[in-house]
Amino acid sequence: MSTPEGWQPKIIALDIDGTLLKWVEGAGMTHEQIEPAVYDAVHRVLDAGAHVVLASGRSPHGMTPIADLLDLRGQDGQRVWVVASNGAVIFRYPPMDVVREETFDAGPAVRAVLERQPNAIVAVEERGIGYRVSTPFPDGELSGDMIVTPIEDLVAGPVSRVIIRDPESSADEFVALAADLGLHGTNYVVGWTAWLDLSPVGVSKASGLEYVARELGLTRADVLAIGDGRNDIEMLQWAGRGVAMGQSVQEVIDVADAVTGSVYEDGAATELDRYFA
Repeated sequence: MSTPEGWQPKIIALDIDGTLLKWVEGAGMTHEQIEPAVYDAVHRVLDAGAHVVLASGRSPHGMTPIADLLDLRGQDGQRVWVVASNGAVIFRYPPMDVVREETFDAGPAVRAVLERQPNAIVAVEERGIGYRVSTPFPDGELSGDMIVTPIEDLVAGPVSRVIIRDPESSADEFVALAADLGLHGTNYVVGWTAWLDLSPVGVSKASGLEYVARELGLTRADVLAIGDGRNDIEMLQWAGRGVAMGQSVQEVIDVADAVTGSVYEDGAATELDRYFA
């Protein structure tokens, strides 16, 4: 979306992993550390009266520590807004107050994937605790506790988000698998590797941010969004200005209005300084 001359965003939507936090090389995890340049840029945004909204595929309990690291604050003493679980959960913080949660029946999609990838492992969020998992995930990939649970029990009831992971496959293989299966009745997005997020149809970071913008009396035209992953595509397309991090996969770069520096170059700070120097 093109923005008018002199435009200044009123909502800054920030992905976390690969946008605010640097990836640990060769691992599916990020360093839980905010660089000073990024911290300072975020606080210039807050001092100018704009809203900073974290928007991530992380579960809620995996996002509150990042809000704390950033010392995020709302305007006029209000709590901050956070879009979690790729838009399926929206909450205010602190303290955590879930204001919206979208759920769906993930059973058919999970079973369809496992028929093709029988060695894949499955996780379902257990809010406030961690995840229920069919088998433990590699260290550092999930936040909180992992509770081993049979597959059928994992998807026996409505869930807000399901993760399917196969350490022996690749991201490209999962992209092809998801496209081939269609995964009717769900939204899906492939992550940095063989990592598949399933969510309710129509739910994405964009739908979550639209809800937040409406609550703040603002619109998509007021939003600057920054991200690096396939789960950021809808958000970048929806926002008034969508910016891809420099290390983003090509699918993300292709839909962005602009590309900033990589996370290793504090690219998020570079973009924020265009409007909040």
